[in-house]
Amino acid sequence: MSAEQSSSEYIKHHLTNLTYGRHVDGEWGFAHTADQIKEMGFWAIHVDSMAWSIGLGLIFILTFRKVAAKVTSGTPGGLQNIIETVIEFIESNVRDSFNHTNKIVAPMALTAFVWILLMNLMDLVPVDWVPEVAKLAGLHHMKIVPTTDPNVTMGMSLSVFLLVLFYSVIKKGGWGLGFLGELTLHPFTAKNILLKILLIPVNFFLEAVALFAKPVSHGLRLFGNLYAGEMIFILIALMYPVGVVMSTFGGFLQLIWAIFHILIIVLQAFIFMVLMVVYLSMAHDCEEH
Repeated sequence: MSAEQSSSEYIKHHLTNLTYGRHVDGEWGFAHTADQIKEMGFWAIHVDSMAWSIGLGLIFILTFRKVAAKVTSGTPGGLQNIIETVIEFIESNVRDSFNHTNKIVAPMALTAFVWILLMNLMDLVPVDWVPEVAKLAGLHHMKIVPTTDPNVTMGMSLSVFLLVLFYSVIKKGGWGLGFLGELTLHPFTAKNILLKILLIPVNFFLEAVALFAKPVSHGLRLFGNLYAGEMIFILIALMYPVGVVMSTFGGFLQLIWAIFHILIIVLQAFIFMVLMVVYLSMAHDCEEH
């Protein structure tokens, strides 16, 4: 933290994305203040979130491709061992949670787990390192943990939600009528046809709330846990300029929290992946239809 910054300014700076959009004067460019970000509105782009998430995704793809190209049935190297272990772990969880046939579910689960894990791991980089380097390059802000941006986590959860809707329509039969019946004829039902019709709006409201709550909780759970973890790292960093004693104590806290945060990082990637598989499995369930 620089001497001219207050604690609130320091926190706000580290929690602000590098945003590109249209200024009020019609010019396009990067925002320098929170007010400018607000003025840019909905179509502003969080450049740092996009760059880091895409970059980490490319690292995932290129690393797995490199290992796949050199895979051997003999004595594997350390990286091949790690990747094979991850793949076997994902396959085991998919088999336990998904009781249908769909060739894209396991690759999707692997992609979601590894990609989110890589993005979460960026939270272990000391909070001042990258922003200070970015300042030297003339960039006012730089957040390096994409999963602390709700645009990223909600984007992923909404992508899963669209797949859930797609498979719910095509797998439950009747050109979507099976899925429509699931939304309107449950949980309340009756033998009397008139009463059954009267219950349709009630059922639809309850099922629609439950349906749309899934992507919201799916994305916000990941965002909330990583955002809270990042905030704690930032608050601990405020102790460093206070003095030798507080700086030493802050370093100790930083180490303890980083070790504990590793569990959160892995667990949140795993939870997102498992929920994705479970939601897709529910979309394929058609016994009642």
